[in-house]
Amino acid sequence: MLQIENLTKIYRGGKVAVDQLNLEIQQGEFIAFIGTSGSGKTTALRMINRMVEPTSGKMMLNGKDITKMNAVTLRRSIGYVIQQIGLMPHMTIRDNITLVPHLLKWSKEKKDETARRLIELVNLPPSYLDFYPSQLSGGQQQRIGVLRALAANQDIILMDEPFGALDPITRDTLQDLIKDIQLRLNKTIIFVTHDMDEAIKLADRIAIMHEGKLIQFDTPDNILANPANDFVKEFIGSHRLIQQKPNVKTVDEVMIKPISITIEKSIDEAIRLMVEKRVDTLFVTDGDNRLQGYLDVEGFTGARRTMKSISEVYEKDVFYVKTGSKLQDSVRRILKRNLKNIPVVDEEHRLVGLVTRANIVDIVYDTIWGDEEPAAATKEEAAGIAVIEELIAQ
Repeated sequence: MLQIENLTKIYRGGKVAVDQLNLEIQQGEFIAFIGTSGSGKTTALRMINRMVEPTSGKMMLNGKDITKMNAVTLRRSIGYVIQQIGLMPHMTIRDNITLVPHLLKWSKEKKDETARRLIELVNLPPSYLDFYPSQLSGGQQQRIGVLRALAANQDIILMDEPFGALDPITRDTLQDLIKDIQLRLNKTIIFVTHDMDEAIKLADRIAIMHEGKLIQFDTPDNILANPANDFVKEFIGSHRLIQQKPNVKTVDEVMIKPISITIEKSIDEAIRLMVEKRVDTLFVTDGDNRLQGYLDVEGFTGARRTMKSISEVYEKDVFYVKTGSKLQDSVRRILKRNLKNIPVVDEEHRLVGLVTRANIVDIVYDTIWGDEEPAAATKEEAAGIAVIEELIAQ
């Protein structure tokens, strides 16, 4: 879909920012550019929509040489999301989302329908379309910035460290959101980041750059298992390399059966179930086993006297992952969010499993020692032990 051949950018004074970059990116791929400061990753991204004009090389998009296209026309066909968001403060959210469609002379009806459809993708109510950016939180504004890049149905979306200025929990949530949207809409996303965890979590393939050169371009698993050289190995970090040792790679392989209760049941029934199963958390589902939230002991202490139904007291804001999710992503989320566990749902949002801290600690122990008694730890084993210690310390 996008072929980049010998793409080079040399600035005045002879500074080589990008040195003969060669890439081939397929429709629907999520590509992450990552590297040290000054590695050329942002320059490479900005050459794709010609916000930076290349010195030499060729870029072919669906067979068309984009270095010969009108630059303004090109940019209207490629979505672009930046860290600073760049929403127009004097325009409503509706008008911000449909800015490019407006420039493309879409009808009002088509623009309104597009705005309504898109805002539902990021779990914001349609009433927000009439708000102004200042009325939204930073995370909500960033969601609108993503939607604006999707509104004109462009072939490629470029993202330049879009979540870098956000707090860790908001950033984690938006990472999940953009990956979900990308898969559902089959968009091609090229994403610049300085965060290796972010690249591993989101990308189908990662382009690691250093001093303007492409050092390795491969899937996250292949890069972690076979770093191209010492620079890549050091850049990845030993704590990530150790996580590649387990044969277990997805949550499906380690999840246990969760204890759940349907939303119409009473609080007394919930308490009896907790006592019977010796758990402090129940996951709340509807009649079709779709996850609705959770109920824990702390959440309804005292509620027994004033409320009768689970629907009156359960917590709706529940963090979950989908089947097939990488186990190492769940490890990071448990640590970052200080979670006891993470429920697993299928494509229909039905509750199918649960990953707990205890699962993960057992896996790390088995990875390092198996059935053997621990001997003196090697450097890599020490990294694994550090993961355990961090888990236990939380």
